[in-house]
This record gives sequence, structure tokens and C-alpha cells, in this order.
Amino acid sequence: MSNTRSPLWHPFTQHALADAEILIEKAQGSLLYTHDGRTIIDGISSWWVNTHGHCHPALVKAVQEQAAQLDQVIFAGFTHAPAEKLALELLKFTPSGLSHLFLSDSGSTAVEAALKMAIGYHAHRGKPRHTIVALEHGYHGDTFGAMAAGAPSIFNDIYAPFLFKVERLPFPEKNAEEKTITAFKNLLEKNAHDIAALILEPLILGAGGMRIYSPSVLKQLSDLCKTHGIILIADEVMTGFGRTGTRFACDQAGIMPDIMCLSKGITGGILPLGATLCSSAIYDAFYVKDKAKTFWHSSSYTGNALACAAALANLNLWQENDTDAQIKNLTARQAAQLKRLENHPFIANPRQCGTIIAFEICHKEKGYLSSIASALYSFFLNHDILLRPLGDTVYVLPPYCISDEELARITTTIIKALDAIGSGALKSAA
Repeated sequence: MSNTRSPLWHPFTQHALADAEILIEKAQGSLLYTHDGRTIIDGISSWWVNTHGHCHPALVKAVQEQAAQLDQVIFAGFTHAPAEKLALELLKFTPSGLSHLFLSDSGSTAVEAALKMAIGYHAHRGKPRHTIVALEHGYHGDTFGAMAAGAPSIFNDIYAPFLFKVERLPFPEKNAEEKTITAFKNLLEKNAHDIAALILEPLILGAGGMRIYSPSVLKQLSDLCKTHGIILIADEVMTGFGRTGTRFACDQAGIMPDIMCLSKGITGGILPLGATLCSSAIYDAFYVKDKAKTFWHSSSYTGNALACAAALANLNLWQENDTDAQIKNLTARQAAQLKRLENHPFIANPRQCGTIIAFEICHKEKGYLSSIASALYSFFLNHDILLRPLGDTVYVLPPYCISDEELARITTTIIKALDAIGSGALKSAA
């Protein structure tokens, strides 16, 4: 590439500070190949989307074959085989009790649909409710409804005047989980009749710092929702399709949410697709002979045939490749890598949730804007490792196909970075 900066505006990038973007020419498995001959290990599944590995032949073939048959058609009043098959297979694959799904094109749009479903459900039953409850530190996307449901942060601070009010429960810290349950009970005593929905990321908060909490908390919150007729929205955009060690995080708590949001791994990471699954009770609240009660929501690419074909191929891979066993194996291998890291003096709070490991850096600057993040990111990239710290939080979330050698190399590079912090040579150590 020339030295002229691209006109592209990249996500979560301060272009006044960032280096020029790295041009990727191809990818395979856990590896990214640059235009100038480098090979980079993708340690974060390219923002958590890639499950089976880049350019998996089965996924590529499914998209190519579908592109030759049908690419896109308006989804209002029309349908097609990939979408119909996906609906049936996805409902078999997800927790029982979910009966319908609405397709969109991202995690944020899946969440937007979920919030509108929950509000509409109560309104159409003649008992409108107006309050949304969410977990502290949560993140649900960058569209306005999703931002409102997410925690106030640097991500959405300037938009705060435009966001609807949300009641927040304290994050269920280890050994202090009862504070969260008590806070919800207190809120219910005051306002249960007006709470429409509780939205949360089950078991682990992603962009909020890879914060992990127990399945028992999730179960207790679910039970309280059911007791008070509150819609439970499980945002499994990141956690779904095996990230937490089970197909869905909700499985570990033995719960069935009223609404489940999916994206990222739904297509194996090859194409964008969002899905909002719901119970029959929610669907039935909109299923009336009153056009005013239609679910007025859409995106132009709703039900895109190529994305649906990719999602179907992804579900087939779960059966044919025994992905459950692959995830169990990666979970064990990640535990071994965490053992190599956990006693380093510059690591705090080492933790694991299924295939994800994370920890904080012992550094004077805390939080998402910590300068340690950019220094570490550059160090890792200079060693041909893609890790993208969340401020002072480092996490490893690789494709399930990653090799032992690649995984060990990520850990070795992290140790080198930690040692460089200790010597004061982080920026020059690369």
C-alpha cells in the first residue's frame, strides 16, 4: 500500500493516534496473511466471530453455491429455503422453549429487536411496562437502544442525553453475588409492575472487561423474572456457539430465556447475521388481526440468503466435526496456558470461562483508556500475534481449530510482554 492514508473510517480507532492499518490478503484457520509476507495468529477470532477457523472449506462452499442460486430477496412477503431450514435447525440447536426467530444483520440489531419485542409484548397485552434492567458493566452494541442497555462508558458518553433510562444491577462479583440478587429484589419490591425486561450477557461480560459470574446467579435472576412476569433477554451474541464451554451460556444455568440474541459465531464468522429468538408467548402478542400491532422492525438485508446458507453450514459443522468435543479440548488447553501465566507478578485476577482466558495487567493506569493497552497491542502485533486488550484487561479468545503450537506461542508472547513491563522496556522490547 502507498503511504497515503485510506479514506476508510475504521471502528474503535482513533486515526489521529493509530498506525496505518495492516493489509490482510488472505486467511486460513487461525492465521492471517499480510500483503508483505507476515503471518499473524488470530488470538481473538477477529472480534470473537470466527469459530471453526478462517475460510473453512464447508462454509466457503455453502456461500459459493448459494450465491449462484439466490443472493438476496426482500424478506417482507417472501421467503426462501435457506432461511426456512435455518429457522428449523436453529430452534433445535438452541435451548428448548424458543419457538420463533427474527433475522437481522448484527448483534446490535438483534438486541434492538429484542428490546422492541419485550416492550411490545407488554403493550400488546394491555399492560404496558416501561423499565429495562441491565447489569453494571454490560455491553450490548452501538445502536441507540443497545447503547442505552449497555453501561455508561467512554463508548456512549456523548450520547447519554439521547438514551432511555435503564436500571442497573451491580455486577455479581465472586463471593458478593448476593448483592446483585438483593438489588434486583429491592427493585422488584418498588417497581415490578413496570419492569419490562432484564437484559444481560450470561456468565461473562465481553467488552465490559471479560468479567465472569456464576451460573447460579443467572439462574436466580431468571427465576425472579419468571415470578414477576419480566422478560429475560439473554444476549448470547458473544457467548453463543461454544465460547463459554457449552453451546450456549444459558445451558450452564439450566434456564430458558424468553428472548435470546445471537450473531458473531452464528455463521462461523464468515458473513454477518443476527437472530433474535423468542418464546411463543412473545410472538403471539404480535399475532393478532390488528395491523397496528405488527412488529414494525426490519433491515434491508433481513434474511439474506447467503448469510442463512453460511449459518446452516455452520450448524452442520457442529454435527460433522464434533465441535462440542473440540470446544472441550480447547477449554482444557486454555486452562494449561493460564497455568503458565497465573503466577506472573504482573498478572492480577487470572480467570477462565470455557474457551476464554483473561487477566488484568498490574499497571498504574486502570480502565479502558489505559495506555498499557496500545503498548501491548503494538507489542503483540510486532510479534505477529493479534490480541486486542480491553484497557488493562488482556484476553485470549481463539478459533476452536487453533493448534497447540499457535496457542503456546500466544502465551509465550504474553509472557515476553509482561517481562518487558517489568524491565520498563515494553515499547522498545518489540
